[in-house]
Amino acid sequence: MKAIWGLMAEFETSELLLHATRRAHEEGYRKMDAYSPFPIPKMGEALGFERNSVPLTCLIGGILGGGCAYLLQYWINVLEFPNNVGGRPLHAWPSFIPVTFEMTVLFASFGAFFGMWALNGLPMLFHPVFNVKRFVAATRNRFFLCIESSDPRFELESTREFLQSLHPDAIEEVPYR
Repeated sequence: MKAIWGLMAEFETSELLLHATRRAHEEGYRKMDAYSPFPIPKMGEALGFERNSVPLTCLIGGILGGGCAYLLQYWINVLEFPNNVGGRPLHAWPSFIPVTFEMTVLFASFGAFFGMWALNGLPMLFHPVFNVKRFVAATRNRFFLCIESSDPRFELESTREFLQSLHPDAIEEVPYR
């Protein structure tokens, strides 16, 4: 038996895809994705997206960057190489602020960038949906809903029957390779 990645249903309009996605979520399917040539309002909530972890990775990166920058300046100027210039205190925190701010912004942007990559599973050089010949129309004028076989509710025949009840134009198995 050939291993499949999921079942893909093709729809003619974005409204049909949105309705099918809502119905699939109501039926208990959670590992699914919708493909469209343009963004569809309300599709994220129809798929069940609730939270995004990118702001947290950005915050952690910013805190690490700012903290490390401040501690490095303190270590260099106060502990390792104290140099009294013009009677100023060794721990002159106002002079540490510009570098601390810049490193906070830099590390926050690194956290957002690499967090987004990690949370999206990138770099993914190949995705199984490209094995479906009709999927090439997803960038032009067709709409697809793919339910993954890793979904706990997925059973090949019952999922096929459910997708058939949504009246798609076509249903195809998505092979791994």
